This record gives sequence, C-alpha cells and structure tokens, in this order.
Amino acid sequence: MAHPAPYGSYRSVVYHGIVGLIQLNKGFADTVDIDNSEAMRLYDQFAHEALELMKRKNHDYDEAWRGMRVSSYTDLILTKIERIKEIENLGGETLVSEGIDANYMDIINYAVFGVIKLSE
Repeated sequence: MAHPAPYGSYRSVVYHGIVGLIQLNKGFADTVDIDNSEAMRLYDQFAHEALELMKRKNHDYDEAWRGMRVSSYTDLILTKIERIKEIENLGGETLVSEGIDANYMDIINYAVFGVIKLSE
C-alpha cells in the first residue's frame, strides 16, 4: 500500500530528530568523527530513549494524541523547531524550559504519532 506524502515526511522527521540528538551529544564536527558502528549505536540509543519517553507520556496523558488531527502534529513540530532556535539564540541558556534535547525528543514523538495515524 502506498502511503501519502506526509507519511514519508514524518518518517524523515523521526530520522533527522535522532540525528540531531546525536549531533547535540557529540558536538559539531567538520569531518567524520565517528565510525558506522558508533553512529548506529548512538542512533539506537536515542531511538530507544525517545520510545521510552513516549511510553511514559502515553501513560500520563492516556494517548491523547490519538484524538488529534495529523496537521496538529506538524504545528507542534514547527513550534518545537522555533523553540530550539530561541534556545540556540540564547546560547543554550534557559530559565524554566527544557533544553534542546527535550525539544528534539518531542519532535521525534510527534512525528511518530503522524506515522502511526497515517498508517491506520
């Protein structure tokens, strides 16, 4: 079964969110600084962390995301991207909000919700 275009877009957001967490963890590099096995280990680690966060939040919010429209996930992802840019503009300093990593985790999970909803 062919999926609509947004399905692939949400899958890409999941992938890029995990890569963003790896880069945040490892820091910026102009050259290759890890090998394939380390990259896959980190990818799996952050994917697992995002999954565990999703499970905890689903327990707390009783899968409220299932009642949302797919377009709402896009709006939430864009809001998180704007928040990341704000935090970067502040040099990473926040007073009351979570950091960039938490925003990436939320982006990943909203994108996973989109993939699930479009797969149903």
